Amino acid sequence: MPIDPDVALGAVVAKETFSWSASDVALYNLAVGAGSDPLNATALEYLDDRRPKVLSSFATVAAHFHETEPPKVSKPGIEIDLGSVVHGAQEVQVHKPIPAMGTATTTTTVVELQDKGSAAVIIEESVTVDDGGEPLWTARSSIFCKGAGGFGGERGTSDKVNYPDREPDHVIEEKTLPQQALLYRLCGDRNPLHSDPAFAEKAGFPRPILHGLGTYGIVLRTVVDELLGGDVDRVASFGAKFAGVVFPGETLRIKVWDDDSRLLITASVVERDDSPALGNVVLTKR
Repeated sequence: MPIDPDVALGAVVAKETFSWSASDVALYNLAVGAGSDPLNATALEYLDDRRPKVLSSFATVAAHFHETEPPKVSKPGIEIDLGSVVHGAQEVQVHKPIPAMGTATTTTTVVELQDKGSAAVIIEESVTVDDGGEPLWTARSSIFCKGAGGFGGERGTSDKVNYPDREPDHVIEEKTLPQQALLYRLCGDRNPLHSDPAFAEKAGFPRPILHGLGTYGIVLRTVVDELLGGDVDRVASFGAKFAGVVFPGETLRIKVWDDDSRLLITASVVERDDSPALGNVVLTKR
């Protein structure tokens, strides 16, 4: 059985200390589309040699930025083939501005297991503190695992965002690069689904797809730049559900509704009749 809930639920799957540099942050920012206008001074702040701006989504890659091996879904009570796994949702809550360089420790725990019958959803929470023990960020991630259900767990519930019944207040289009996934994989996610055409075909795709977290970071950066004046520190939290695939080179249509201290967002693919990319997207402002 791929999942043993008695072992997996509540298990600490990792406790790791890691460091990052300003160059790591700048590379991540390039991987999510920063620097497309070399004459835009605000945009170039993402690429400053010493103090680049740090998006809250950098938290999703910081701990494993220098990994060069494909990830494995091997944890206490969990053994699942990478080819049967897709990222379901991601949320990052930032407790204070993330520095451009630093050292931190992350503790990751399996906090929920959902049994969907033919599939399973594994939800992990990662709590990160700086080298002084002060909270930096808390991240929650879910992965959808085909063929891993049937272990007798609860089906679970889903939190659906209620969008206003009106046209969006803002519509932004952001084109991704043909090499976007090849850039993003340098941030520590070497899953061949995003770089190997044969692996992608075996997984049911006509060509490699963009990392879901790549789309997540691109949408966040675009909204910060267009609607928050490029001020990354105004983001208190950012969460999204991965609703569909994006192929590198496609254009994202980002719709945003103002909702007091929140921005409610969707992202779709222009070239494929607004095929969904991200849904249930909520940005909470400071």
